Amino acid sequence: MKKLTALFLILTMLLSACGGKDTHTPDLSAASWDQIEEAARGTSVTFYGWGGDEDRNNWLASVAAPYMKEHYDITLEVVGMNIDEILAKLAGEKEAGSAAGSIDMIWINGENFYSAKENGLLYGAFLDKLPNTGNYIDTEDPETLNDFCMPIEGYEAPYGRAQMVLYNDSAVTPETPASAQEMLVYCQQYPGKVTYPALPDFTGSAFVRNIVYEICGWEQFQTMEADYDTVKEAIEPALDYLRSLNPYLWNQGRTFPDSSTTVDAMFADGELVLGMSYSPYGVAVGIENGTYTGTTRTFLFENGTIGNTNYMSIAFNSPNPAGAMVVINAMISAELQLSQYEQLRNLPVVSPAKLSGEERAAFDAVDMGQGVLSQEELLTHRLPEMPAKLVPVIEEIWLSEVVGK
Repeated sequence: MKKLTALFLILTMLLSACGGKDTHTPDLSAASWDQIEEAARGTSVTFYGWGGDEDRNNWLASVAAPYMKEHYDITLEVVGMNIDEILAKLAGEKEAGSAAGSIDMIWINGENFYSAKENGLLYGAFLDKLPNTGNYIDTEDPETLNDFCMPIEGYEAPYGRAQMVLYNDSAVTPETPASAQEMLVYCQQYPGKVTYPALPDFTGSAFVRNIVYEICGWEQFQTMEADYDTVKEAIEPALDYLRSLNPYLWNQGRTFPDSSTTVDAMFADGELVLGMSYSPYGVAVGIENGTYTGTTRTFLFENGTIGNTNYMSIAFNSPNPAGAMVVINAMISAELQLSQYEQLRNLPVVSPAKLSGEERAAFDAVDMGQGVLSQEELLTHRLPEMPAKLVPVIEEIWLSEVVGK
């Protein structure tokens, strides 16, 4: 009874501190971290995100959820749902004036974050409230400050990093094209054996943006407006290049596989000689589970490849924002970031400079497996993402100007 009374008093204090704000978005800034943890204890937190990653789902169920229960008495409920469905659900709840929704945390980034933030579907700034932000996150890192060039302003916390890589089997094709022009020669040498996923597939879209960077440079796009004609004029040399690839691609570029999963399966079956992924250590996993041969290897373009960070945010009408903050704080701890690095082969978001000697040694000791590049090589060849608002424009232009041309 004493615990319930204390919890009631804490929650009352938190809500009274709102200073006129809507009660479904309580201002937790007046509470100490200890008070937030106490308010979260014994509650449930729903974490909505893409459910198509079986390895991640297993990690969340076998590592993250037990960790939250053991350390904070929080029940973590993971709900697999496509991000467009998540945002539609939140938009519907906002339209209906729902003060307390069903979503606490969201796995999000890029144009979806841009849309959610612009439309008021997110809780607000919370990153500075988390102790592990100061303990482990480089708060001056551009990817902590901006998501696809959009200011984050504390509305989301980093979760994991991704970076575009290419891969092939050295026993089948000894070449590793290090530029767009070498990629064209490679496709000419192996006609019909190379392709990429149809946009707007996430990986396919990233590949096209990487080609745009290769041909046109990347700097000009960081501040470009999302005007169709302006973007089309800027990327025209890259469109010419992509059209020049088509005759040598699978199905001669008349159509493209529907997803990165399909391209990956085609590579594994020998139908293609080249694959691509946003998971820089995915090849090692594929070699371990027998999907790929032991001679499969990852490579990059010499000028670099696009990398981005994925994030965790809180819904505007989260019924348990205190619990969501506690879970997110735990997710960016060195302990859980190391676990993701070991089990999911994710590039971690913790800053090496902020790790203790023991923590750094633990990260350094992780064997990432065969056929992959070091974290250092990846990060020294990492290019920034484009503004989120440019992505759908480029995808639209690709559909009309490249497919079948």
